[in-house]
Amino acid sequence: MSIYVGNLSYEVTQDTLTAVFAEYGTVRRVQLPTDRETGQLRGFGFVEMGTEAEEAAAIEALDGAEWMGRDLKVNKAKPREDRGSSSGNRGGYGGGGGRNRY
Repeated sequence: MSIYVGNLSYEVTQDTLTAVFAEYGTVRRVQLPTDRETGQLRGFGFVEMGTEAEEAAAIEALDGAEWMGRDLKVNKAKPREDRGSSSGNRGGYGGGGGRNRY
């Protein structure tokens, strides 16, 4: 169970995001991805809530809400394998070819 939170301010912290979602239930984990090269936040994050009911309440209340000067985009996160399956398959194929050569 994970919620995608988009259009975040670059000033957001795990603590501030946790505080907002805690109004709707138990926050298990907050992830704020950063750019590998600059270390700057990428403007989105993921929040894991305690139950699906808490997750649904948070999505309902916060999607489109203004926070820190921005309109939030909040919805159910898509599983990782759905987003990266094509590049994952290519990587697996290339790796397999490399093993056969040696």
